[in-house]
Amino acid sequence: MSNPYIKTALLFISAAISLSAQNSQIDQVLHQLEQVHTFSDVTISPDGRWITWIEPAAHESEKGALYLLDGKDPSAHARRILPSNEASHPSGVTWSPDSTQLAFFAAKSTQNQIFVFSVAAAPDAQARRLTNLDGYATDIRWSPNGKRLAFLYAENGGGGGPLEAVPAQTGSIGSDLHNQRPTTLNADGTSLQQITRADLNIYEYDWSPDAKRFAALAAPGPADNNWWIAQLYLIDAASGQMNVLYSPPKERQLAVPRWSPDGAHIAFIGGLMSDQGFNGGDIFLLNTSGGAPRNLTPNRKSSPSGLGWRSADKIVFTEYVDGASAISTLAIASATAETLWKGNEGIHQDGNFPNFALAGDGRTSAVIRSSWQQPPEIWGGPIGDWRQLTHSNSNQQPHWGKADNIEWKDRDFHAQGWLLYPDNFDPGKRYPMVVEIHGGPSSVKTPSWPSPRFDMSVMASLGYFVFFPNPRGSYGEGETFTQANVKDFGGGDLRDVLTGVDAVVKQAPVDNDRIGVTGWSYGGYMTMWTVTQTNRFRAAVAGAGIADWLSYYGENSIDQWMTPFFGTSVYDNPAVYAKSSPITYIKQVKTPTLVVVGERDGECPAPQSFEFWHALKAFNIPTELVVYAGEGHAFHDPKDRVDVLRRSLEWFDKYLAQH
Repeated sequence: MSNPYIKTALLFISAAISLSAQNSQIDQVLHQLEQVHTFSDVTISPDGRWITWIEPAAHESEKGALYLLDGKDPSAHARRILPSNEASHPSGVTWSPDSTQLAFFAAKSTQNQIFVFSVAAAPDAQARRLTNLDGYATDIRWSPNGKRLAFLYAENGGGGGPLEAVPAQTGSIGSDLHNQRPTTLNADGTSLQQITRADLNIYEYDWSPDAKRFAALAAPGPADNNWWIAQLYLIDAASGQMNVLYSPPKERQLAVPRWSPDGAHIAFIGGLMSDQGFNGGDIFLLNTSGGAPRNLTPNRKSSPSGLGWRSADKIVFTEYVDGASAISTLAIASATAETLWKGNEGIHQDGNFPNFALAGDGRTSAVIRSSWQQPPEIWGGPIGDWRQLTHSNSNQQPHWGKADNIEWKDRDFHAQGWLLYPDNFDPGKRYPMVVEIHGGPSSVKTPSWPSPRFDMSVMASLGYFVFFPNPRGSYGEGETFTQANVKDFGGGDLRDVLTGVDAVVKQAPVDNDRIGVTGWSYGGYMTMWTVTQTNRFRAAVAGAGIADWLSYYGENSIDQWMTPFFGTSVYDNPAVYAKSSPITYIKQVKTPTLVVVGERDGECPAPQSFEFWHALKAFNIPTELVVYAGEGHAFHDPKDRVDVLRRSLEWFDKYLAQH
């Protein structure tokens, strides 16, 4: 007769060996992600010849690098541009109109300064420092006549936006504002001048063709909070006089003001946007003499994300379409669009993390291309006919399977998502699945090579399906779809997610009893909300979530974003906030949930995560809370980024895998 104690011991040993092997595989996957060469800030000179890009520092101790390449010469090698005075972390490259010089920021003792470099300089030449700034500086733009540079400058102040860690909240809160102001200087570094009054923060701007005015988006400080109420101004570049050109309705935020070559119009993107720099909406055209703007893309089933002028009568723009990207032209007179290129990638030329740049002819371009099957590299040439210029990741191979485009309907809406197959997929097996809901909600998941940031794509390398739904509220299906979750957070968007999961289960061999859910920011909120509404998911990871909209309203540093989505303030209609709050239904949770957040997150403050975790503990739901010291909404420390990803993988593996 067999010994039951020996059987039990063997089972424990087997489980321990299996878990050790799985942890080793997690280590290998994370190590591979850390080896990926990354790129940012791609630019192309106006004449279409020169291409620059930045290779960010992988660690704080490194400096990062700026590279310059002759895109017209197939045999050319990239040249590294070094700023003088041992400056590091280059960013924000801009080209002179004649394509002979580039200007950029680089940090000296953490303070950004402006440097200028001539492409005709000797091989060992360094970029020349122009400024001695003290404060936050960003967004350099050369004047159309090439005589002056402009940039946004918060003198004696910090900045970086609400994704960054908020300072310690002590002293007299809100009494010391440092707004970004347009600041100009001559191309030789002389005659630095701050243009506008100090009580307004300038978020974006564009030179007029005659270099005499700016079109700018501005609102009173504090800067992080008031972008959602910004208006479009005209600013006299000499005197700083400001006049409001357009005040949008509260359900429309503005982005990317761009002056037409003839100076007669300003084009911009207007739509419901939940974060500055993550652009999407319709393209509007406004006469510089005033009046009502004209919507050039009404009812278009896409979300334009960036734009530039090819000529006085035609715009080139990037757009999100069905979870993918496209580059199109738009004829002004007829408001008709023509698609030049479409692909299963994420390509956008404006806002946060742009990866597409257009030359002066409106045709030649440079782009950072990446998908689940193609690691990031720099490409250049005519739109859609690009040539690969770098091969820094040629040794990288995908450790996940194919990606399928999943489409479904939920009542009146068409929705879309991406299903990533597990590595070494066997159609005869059934697999667990993790559902990752993107942040935003005004955002979209597009295919891209995974990174050590919060990205569940790597679960596919561990034997999971990974599903990325783009529910209502997302970009890619038109502005009506993006606005469909207004006053309905957790309603139609959750139905879209669950209906999408149903569509996946019908198509792929997913084990319906081993599905997990996760997300960051709005995705973290949706994770908290989902586990209060359904027990379908067997495990959850809530990253930077929101548990209680009522308390959140008074805790976060960006409460202005909430009114367009909820229709009113929490003080005027608390019920509309309470009905979408996970904490209202906390007694219904049965799902083991890991909760992670940055200590100094201003967008989704840590007390929200504490509140949710505390409630789960009170009802004996398996849970864990991890708070990362000093981190904001976006994590910067590579160790923290890897750690949160590792913990998430291990949590799902604990509850979903069959060891």
